[in-house]
Amino acid sequence: MAYMSQEGYDKLVAELHRLETVERPKASAAIAEAADKGDLSENSEYDAAKENQAHLEAKINEMKMTINEAKIVDTSRLSADSVQILSKVEMTNMANKAKMTYTIVSETEANLKEGKISIKTPIAQGLLNKKVGDEVEVKIPRGTIKLRIDKISIA
Repeated sequence: MAYMSQEGYDKLVAELHRLETVERPKASAAIAEAADKGDLSENSEYDAAKENQAHLEAKINEMKMTINEAKIVDTSRLSADSVQILSKVEMTNMANKAKMTYTIVSETEANLKEGKISIKTPIAQGLLNKKVGDEVEVKIPRGTIKLRIDKISIA
């Protein structure tokens, strides 16, 4: 089950629609075009087109499963008392005093450029259920970092 925002759900549905209506016909056309080039046993273009289509179908099926299992989070019922999914957390790295802000989202909505991290990341896991003022130690691939939660708001 994937908890996500309405915005994230809508983006996922739109991307699925694009894959099914634009990318799928392109993949079929590429296979047909490659097949027209003759002997399929030594046709690397045909093999590549078939493989591309298989990857596309797998992605479409995965997205359909995610959409079917999605639970939209009602942000009006969320509280900024502690960190949870869709919390926007402002924090300070205690080692170098660097300030950072992340919004905790579902895996499908994660986008580091937008400051959105997956709820499954070590940082998000370390912050869950913590409150403003709490200091947490989080194990990351490069070691352990100590973070202080400065502010929690709802994204």
